[in-house]
Amino acid sequence: MIPTLVIGLREGLEASLIVGIIASFLARSGRRDALRSMWIGVGAATLLCVGIGIALVTLSAELPQQAQEGLETVVGAAAVIMVTLMIIWMSRRARFMKRDLENAAAHALARGSAAALVAMAFLAVLREGFETSVFLVSVLQESTNTATAASGAFIGVAIAIAIGYGIFRGGLRVNLARFFKLTGLVLVLVAAGLTMTVLHTAHEANWINIGQQTALDLTWLVEPGTIQASLLTGVLGIQPHPTVIEVIAWVAYAVPMIAFVAWPRRGKPSPRPGAAAEAPVATAS
Repeated sequence: MIPTLVIGLREGLEASLIVGIIASFLARSGRRDALRSMWIGVGAATLLCVGIGIALVTLSAELPQQAQEGLETVVGAAAVIMVTLMIIWMSRRARFMKRDLENAAAHALARGSAAALVAMAFLAVLREGFETSVFLVSVLQESTNTATAASGAFIGVAIAIAIGYGIFRGGLRVNLARFFKLTGLVLVLVAAGLTMTVLHTAHEANWINIGQQTALDLTWLVEPGTIQASLLTGVLGIQPHPTVIEVIAWVAYAVPMIAFVAWPRRGKPSPRPGAAAEAPVATAS
């Protein structure tokens, strides 16, 4: 539940921030007529992403066992890549996210293009939702309790929507840089565990057969059937008997990524022409 809650919270907050600022600009600019189109676009993007998630689960269930393992490997690898890019981007740009969104929205309105803002909202939700769908499907496939894990995602998204609404109503102050750093650290650990899972399913699909010797005996820590084992396996991807290649992959991913996210950042990046206008789309990375 913890990994899916963090995924839903973080991805949901990014999308809600973008949608919130666009809706606020449309309302303040007297373009409430465009709000309905924007919400239709947001709803369509949401339904499309849910459909993608359902399609992935359905396709996996209908495939033979070895093919299922192969599909899980591909989906898992895609999820790791997506979340890594998102963590890197947000680590660099979180402090300037609100400013960039406001500048981009103002630029679109100055050109008289409410349709551009509607498209930005649609694409923002679509990209965040697609990332969330792929990542959640990968995590849910390894969860021992799918219902609990899914409820965590819904709770995270609900909290994200509430935070986004509170920020743009002006009644809630959130240090976005600190928020994204903390959630980034959690997601690094989740992604590192997912990397181990990808290698495990790749072996089950007969794609990778090197480094399959047992590296550690962690049954004392990850005792099958216990709550502690569920937490460690579900959140950190730690297995009772990790193989050599899985341990190497976990360390190789987690150590540099934790250092990157935790590294203090100071100063302002030098803006480039058109950067503000591109920021809302980039936040989905």
